Amino acid sequence: MINYTSRYEKLRAYMKDNGIDAVYVTSPENFLYMSGYNNPDGHMLITMTESYSYNDFRYIEAARAQSFETVKVCHTPEYSMFDVIKSDMIGTIGVEDTKLTMSGYAALLKGIEGSSCKTVELGECFTELRAVKEEYEIESIVAAQRIAEGAFDHILKVINYDMTEIEVAAELEYYMKKHGSEKPAFDTIAVSGKASSLPHGVPRAVKLERGFLTMDYGAMVNGYCSDMTRTIVIGKADENIKKVYNTVLKAQLDAEAAIKAGADCGEIDKVARDIIYGAGYEGKFGHGLGHGVGLLIHELPNQNMRSFGRKLVTGNIVTVEPGIYLEGLYGCRIEDMLAVTDDGAVNLTNCTKELIEI
Repeated sequence: MINYTSRYEKLRAYMKDNGIDAVYVTSPENFLYMSGYNNPDGHMLITMTESYSYNDFRYIEAARAQSFETVKVCHTPEYSMFDVIKSDMIGTIGVEDTKLTMSGYAALLKGIEGSSCKTVELGECFTELRAVKEEYEIESIVAAQRIAEGAFDHILKVINYDMTEIEVAAELEYYMKKHGSEKPAFDTIAVSGKASSLPHGVPRAVKLERGFLTMDYGAMVNGYCSDMTRTIVIGKADENIKKVYNTVLKAQLDAEAAIKAGADCGEIDKVARDIIYGAGYEGKFGHGLGHGVGLLIHELPNQNMRSFGRKLVTGNIVTVEPGIYLEGLYGCRIEDMLAVTDDGAVNLTNCTKELIEI
């Protein structure tokens, strides 16, 4: 069960501490997080005592059936949140400054015109709340991950030299959809040969090239994402390919061993980075070691070179995804998801990391 009561208690404690009378929710992920149902075009007004969700005709039936029991479901435009703001004498309203569009903010200012209400930025309020996962959230992420792992097993059975990168991506996504994924957690990456040196390369309509094939993809269950990367070899691996792969794998395993509640995110990144740089690949690991996963594929906490001072806490779910990218040659990345515990971490990814040659 989802503990909505705890979510509202934490949000309202933040509101009280920061002198905020109401919060205006506009992003789809936070709307789902606080309301209990998915409406990408909905918005909410949450005060210290009440919560209102505003929905157009397309979503009103689902809203009434699925929303958290204390949320008051409103059918726009008959019910205006501006009437609530003015009638409740709300003095400050927190806005999702990293999500609200300029036109949306202009509409908000017009709606509260003539009142004493002022806007304040929420900053990382919701992302910090969502960084610590509840049991239901972890279960949903694990369910999505199991689907993704099934897709990896499937692709190893059907892959052949005549397939294109686009076909590999499509095969992964079709399997996940067929086995319960609501949609891909993000745009699937399947890039081979020289294109594998692009960390976020786009699958091409070309046959698989010899060398590394990197597949980075995820499923979605109950709105929650999974994220995994596996790199295999098309053809035979030479000694240089084996060195790259084994260096990335060692960096990942050592970084994973360092993950626990209280560990410094920047220091964990450094564990993997030092191994890669020490093996002669300095400057070839240009992205962060990992990130949080949840309703969005990239959430807090991040683990990168700018994360020193940020501590992991029990309930965080983070990726560990070191890589080496050699321009003009190939690239390799291996990625797992881990759930942080008091005395270590549980690897949520149950999938082989041996060097596979096709």
